[in-house]
Amino acid sequence: MARFPENFLWGGATSAAQIEGGRCEDGKGLSHLDYVYFRGAKIPCNFMLTENLNKALAEEATLNFPNRRGIDFYHRYKEDIALLAEMGFKSFRMSISWTRLFPTGREEKPCPEGVEFYHKVFRELRKYGIEPLVTMIHYELPIGFVEEFNGWESPKIIPYCFRYMKFIMDEYKDEVTYWLTFNEINMVTAVPWLGGGILLDRDRPVQLPKSMRGPGPIPPEMEARWNQVSHQALHHQFIASAMIVKYAHDTAPQCRIGNMFNLHHLYPETPSPRDAFRAHEESEYNMFFCDVMAKGYYPKWILSYYKRHNIKIDWYDGYEEILANGRVDFISLSYYLSSVVTGDPARQERIGSFIRRLQNPCLETSEFGWQIDPTALRISLNELRDRFDLPIYIVENGLGAFETLGEDKTVHDDYRIAYLRSHIEAIGQAIEDGVDVIGYTPWGCIDLVSCSLVSMSKRYGFVYVDADDEGNGSYDRYRKDSFYWYQKVIASNGEDLD
Repeated sequence: MARFPENFLWGGATSAAQIEGGRCEDGKGLSHLDYVYFRGAKIPCNFMLTENLNKALAEEATLNFPNRRGIDFYHRYKEDIALLAEMGFKSFRMSISWTRLFPTGREEKPCPEGVEFYHKVFRELRKYGIEPLVTMIHYELPIGFVEEFNGWESPKIIPYCFRYMKFIMDEYKDEVTYWLTFNEINMVTAVPWLGGGILLDRDRPVQLPKSMRGPGPIPPEMEARWNQVSHQALHHQFIASAMIVKYAHDTAPQCRIGNMFNLHHLYPETPSPRDAFRAHEESEYNMFFCDVMAKGYYPKWILSYYKRHNIKIDWYDGYEEILANGRVDFISLSYYLSSVVTGDPARQERIGSFIRRLQNPCLETSEFGWQIDPTALRISLNELRDRFDLPIYIVENGLGAFETLGEDKTVHDDYRIAYLRSHIEAIGQAIEDGVDVIGYTPWGCIDLVSCSLVSMSKRYGFVYVDADDEGNGSYDRYRKDSFYWYQKVIASNGEDLD
């Protein structure tokens, strides 16, 4: 008997900020991600302070902003969707750009050209029988809200966001069944600029550690500011999410609305109780993002955590009822790696950090330092089943690598095939365990601008895009070896992984 259900949603995932391009065309405005500039092929870019933003604003004409180019999906969407259809996609995860519809976020009416663009994309997907999976907010927010509100730190952003979300739900509810509210909502506490358009040093100086991945605690003043601002912003995102879920349930009952968080499985460094408790604490922290969105309330654990760390949330009026009435229909997640944590205060890393310094000697590691662990995905899927008893959609997973197009006009990416094969096997085993997994959309199914490095150098796709970090290249598309392998996986409904 097949492990994967007959209607399993095989596909791939992208975001508007990383693929669309079309900067300022047809009235599009700029988002905060459009101001993240390229700093080097191996330098993480998505942690911003005021000096970085000021530099981006002052030197806009000369700096390199890869997100503004994307991969030109705005003009090549038909070609790209045809390639996805050739692979046999059942589902395509994409996002809608807030600033393509409402350039500053304040407009009463959207740009008609932007509205029609997404209608055209949805029609093209339906032409091939591909189900769109749409993220409402994939990190992006209008740059003016950073300048005025410090992004999601202020509750004043909520009405503008809800108006945008309400519009796209009303406009596209007959074309889109599956929706996600916020992409990786926990990233607002891990990387405040990326996840929430937040400048941690706004109105006050903070001292960053030399390396955000270094051992030991970050400076206390920085820790306190980071905790306070990011969790306040998170609360506002929870509210906006719950509001649109409630609205969708009332006005579009045929639609299914999910959350989305970055799943991170944590192992204790040693069998010591201190390390074991730290791993437990980190795991509870990772799960609480789902607790709020799927159960409709803040768990007692996180309220105790707030009290211990002197985090004082300015609660939104009526928040308890809003959260209770805005519970999601399914859990969605990204999963890339597991990590090791220690209870040693001198070597502890910040709770909720994405990339850790400690390494697991039992695992292989990618060239970017990400440890490859499909078994942790199976474990975590079982834990999610027991905790929430909801369908689960794996909407990101994949392996980034530096790649160049060969003389034979392809990329021989056996390493990517091996990574994906092992994770698909783990998903199949979790389904046999009784987990209700409804779909799988690996990240960056066509090469796109990477989020962490804001570059084209780090590639995830089944399709190679001929573009470099400076925007040079033909932007032509080429099928990698993994393209044909994934085509076979989908055709066999996950049974043929050779």
